[in-house]
Amino acid sequence: MPSIKDFYLTFETTNEDGSYSEGDTIVGTVNFKLTTNVSINTLTVKAKGDAKTKWTEDIGDYVMTVTSKKRYFKVKDYLIGVTLKGVHTFEFRLKLPEGSMPSSFKGENGKIVYMFEAKISKSWWWPSKVKREINFISKTFQHCTANIDRFKNAVRCSDLILTGETLSVVSKICNSSSKNTRPKFKLEQNTVYRSKYHTKNSLIILFKEVGATVRPNSERTVSCQLKIPDDAISTIHNCEIISVEYYIKVYLDISFAFDPEVVFPLVIVPSRCAAIQPGEAVGAYPPGTTVVTS
Repeated sequence: MPSIKDFYLTFETTNEDGSYSEGDTIVGTVNFKLTTNVSINTLTVKAKGDAKTKWTEDIGDYVMTVTSKKRYFKVKDYLIGVTLKGVHTFEFRLKLPEGSMPSSFKGENGKIVYMFEAKISKSWWWPSKVKREINFISKTFQHCTANIDRFKNAVRCSDLILTGETLSVVSKICNSSSKNTRPKFKLEQNTVYRSKYHTKNSLIILFKEVGATVRPNSERTVSCQLKIPDDAISTIHNCEIISVEYYIKVYLDISFAFDPEVVFPLVIVPSRCAAIQPGEAVGAYPPGTTVVTS
């Protein structure tokens, strides 16, 4: 019969989504029950953050596994030991380090994971552990700006776009050809996994729409409503081995010719950050709508 039962963690969170960021303090309790009088050597709590990438590449007749790892922090604290049987509850306060660290992420070829662990060590016995994943949201987006200054004559939007926000993408097209044409709108997510000598890209199209027809020798303004998915992954630009970027592309398919294309980079952050720097309504568009023009 095990001497330790009902071993679990509780967290006191101030955010509705239970997330933490750089410099936050994790406050909570370690709870367990001792069924007999037993000497516990140490009761420890620790938090750590790690980024990892892994994929395979074909090299001739061989398959090579490519991996990389980056540790962002590891903090640990020791709580008092106990010997008497019964129910025990220990409070803890563990402060996360300051500095730029990426948000939590899980992808096909890599992940960024923040983990909290409590461990009970006893003499001559395997230690007992309980773990809980931390939902980590980086604060660095408060200081970053999307690289759109070079498009400032064509773009009107806030630097940061919130998950769940709707963008009105407006394109003014002058069709001087002899054929009808229709603009196409796309939202792309580009994830790059890195190791020391290798990289691997993963491109996902989150949105695609074909606009209205522009007749030959005419000019027309075409628009579409593009909603950022509620579950879109935050932009990641501060991790050495994983990056996540977003782009809006407006382009024309022209047979036997180079397709004209305009690309707008976006920085997407969680919707709970609306109070920090929300998207702004522009002109006659509804509240919560950001306008992008090409």
